[in-house]
Amino acid sequence: MYKNYITKVTKYKPYLVLEYSDAFEIPSFIKVTVLGNGSNNYSYQLDNGNYQDSNIFYNVSSGEHSIASKDNLGHCSPAPIIISIINHPKFFTPNGDGYNDYWNIPDLLKSNPTASIQIFDRYEKLIQRFSPNSKGWDGTSEGIPLPADDYWFTVEYNEKNSTKIFKSHFSLKR
Repeated sequence: MYKNYITKVTKYKPYLVLEYSDAFEIPSFIKVTVLGNGSNNYSYQLDNGNYQDSNIFYNVSSGEHSIASKDNLGHCSPAPIIISIINHPKFFTPNGDGYNDYWNIPDLLKSNPTASIQIFDRYEKLIQRFSPNSKGWDGTSEGIPLPADDYWFTVEYNEKNSTKIFKSHFSLKR
């Protein structure tokens, strides 16, 4: 059904197979399939929310999520499974108010803390290079504030046992 996805399988019965979107893929999704013993009539839970009949969660926000399932007899998955959906901020406002003053990809901190992030201006000039475990970019180049504009970035990260590169852009707002 999905072209790009990651699969995780639980160790204990009933087995849960999770398929979920690649990092930075929009829209993001999580699909749960139950294998093994049970009633074949399951409901599914995302982040301790209400159980639902559909085994697919759409437009899942970025960050860590827990997935659980149960059948109509009350048999539950042994423990919730934790997965991460990774996305990037679409803007930041480096005005010193303590909110959105740095641009970074915090979702990478747990899954790819050594990922390499590079920021470029519209002319492809490298402005900053950093990793997710740093504060990130403060909107300056050599200490001089850069203008409000769109900036581009690349992030080199590991997923599915291979190195991937994602490119996109975001806005600096002043």
